[in-house]
Amino acid sequence: MSEATDWAFPEELQPSRQTAGFDLEAALRSVVLLRAEVPEDAFTAQVLGTERVGNGVVIRDDGLILTIGYLITEASHVWLTTLDGSVVEGHPLAYDQVTGFGLVLPLGRVQLPALPMGSSSDATVGSDVLVIGHGGRAHSLRAQVISRREFAGYWEYVLDEAIFTAPPHPQWGGTALVGADGRLLGIGSLFVQETVEGETLDSNLFVPIDLLVPILDDMTRIGRPAGTPRPWLGMYTTEVGGQLVVAGLAQGGPAHRAGVRLGDLVLEVAGKPVSGLCDLFRSVWAIGPAGSEIPLTVSRGEKPSHVRVRSADRSELLRKPRVH
Repeated sequence: MSEATDWAFPEELQPSRQTAGFDLEAALRSVVLLRAEVPEDAFTAQVLGTERVGNGVVIRDDGLILTIGYLITEASHVWLTTLDGSVVEGHPLAYDQVTGFGLVLPLGRVQLPALPMGSSSDATVGSDVLVIGHGGRAHSLRAQVISRREFAGYWEYVLDEAIFTAPPHPQWGGTALVGADGRLLGIGSLFVQETVEGETLDSNLFVPIDLLVPILDDMTRIGRPAGTPRPWLGMYTTEVGGQLVVAGLAQGGPAHRAGVRLGDLVLEVAGKPVSGLCDLFRSVWAIGPAGSEIPLTVSRGEKPSHVRVRSADRSELLRKPRVH
């Protein structure tokens, strides 16, 4: 899959070597281009595609690369391109569905500087930051933190406090959010529209780096954080007019098998009313681990219906990385 490289941010939006309070050249070299190939019959292929392109950030001296996990989920091959154009194959080492982080281990020798990890608490609202993508200064952006708040994604995902920046980077996946001291504060995940003081702004969402620290050892050792997986319903829910609407279902997934239908309004989990996606997902997760039965009350027209969904471990549906 090709990537257009003949573009650049306007000079005034690019980071400046003269004003950076750290080794900007080293930071730019720490970000690689990541290309992943995914089999057509993979569980995520229809939604995320079979060819995925984004960025990754070297975080350790051994070349370990941190990225956003959806780029490498179920990947059969991963290729890494450095700033000088060198290409090496990578192994999709780990993916954490709770945070969204992914790890890639280069299978060849890479001599790249590691970007030191900082604290996400430094990404305060109003602070100036850099969003670094593969391609040097031309593909890196001076930005500002415009918001920090709770975020929920319809794919059964919640961040207690995501970081939002503007202006947005057009190739946001796996970009490095870097503070004034040159330390890594987050990893790029989404392009979103964020409302700040009544104004809707195009922005990027970053997963805070602080979420990686407690799980990094487990991810490198066993490919995922230790502990019992959360229950997954395969029920893609959105908020419309203050109501929780089932907008999609994973074919053959737990909710689909239990009889949940498109257009159902989700009213209760285990007999307790839910309001908002965060409340819905947290109520489901509070019942028990993957495999727990989740009682839902849904509305289909005038009469509520009670559905019992036998949840699953989502990772069991995903192709595992090939062993080298």
